Amino acid sequence: MARSLSAAFQKLLSLRLVDKRRLHLLPEQSQLRRLLSHFDVDCVFDVGANTGQYATMLRRKAGFKGRIISFEPIPEAAAQIRRRAQHDPLWTVEELALADTAEPRVFNVMAGSEFSSLSTPRNDEVGRFAAMNQPVRSITVQSETLANMFPRLQTQYGFKRAFLKMDTQGFDPAVLRGAGAVLSNFVGFQSELSIRRIYQDAADFREAITFYQSLGFDLSAFVPNNAGHFPALIEIDCIMVRRDLMADALGVESKPAAPTTLAKRRIGNSASFAT
Repeated sequence: MARSLSAAFQKLLSLRLVDKRRLHLLPEQSQLRRLLSHFDVDCVFDVGANTGQYATMLRRKAGFKGRIISFEPIPEAAAQIRRRAQHDPLWTVEELALADTAEPRVFNVMAGSEFSSLSTPRNDEVGRFAAMNQPVRSITVQSETLANMFPRLQTQYGFKRAFLKMDTQGFDPAVLRGAGAVLSNFVGFQSELSIRRIYQDAADFREAITFYQSLGFDLSAFVPNNAGHFPALIEIDCIMVRRDLMADALGVESKPAAPTTLAKRRIGNSASFAT
């Protein structure tokens, strides 16, 4: 009797009330909490940070206590992140865009700031975002590559096991093309997949996953990144883990991750590189 009561009590403790309007947020939070802890991640690259929503979620919902480096090229948005991070010594801001080249580039600031991108918007597949996904101005921003930034930041902050989050509105593959061999230093990454494209340069989700796998990363999870637009699926995030780190879970022999070989191929509307 005591044992059954204890089991029932433990079951009650595991329950929690969730506002159904926020139910879609739980898979991402749960997966990241488990993954970042499992792989001892000590730094998250928050690329396309907007005003710091993702980093705030990592702190409050995913229990991440390591360093966060937010990359955001829009000056006003970067300033908002700095205000959010002013009492968090492990959260810093790089006011620039990550891409496949290091140069000044034209950046489209959209009516809805979360839609802002180096990419050009398109509304032929999805019209419901047309008002928000409309440039209100263009600014010149500095773009950098992960290949250039990673060594400097690692030397500066001393992290050892990094995770890469990308939300660059159609530009995620370009960020990875700019990583080169340093990509093998990341235990995994999170990327937005376009089921229906709202940017000219966005890769089809099937092309993107194939490209990501060619870089030595395999799927760990699909997680919603918004409340959805039932019954249509417009976009979803994937979480990828470096293939050699998957060995235990798959019950196969672990092999060191091969360095990325830059062999040119096509993905979406731009050149890409795969192993």
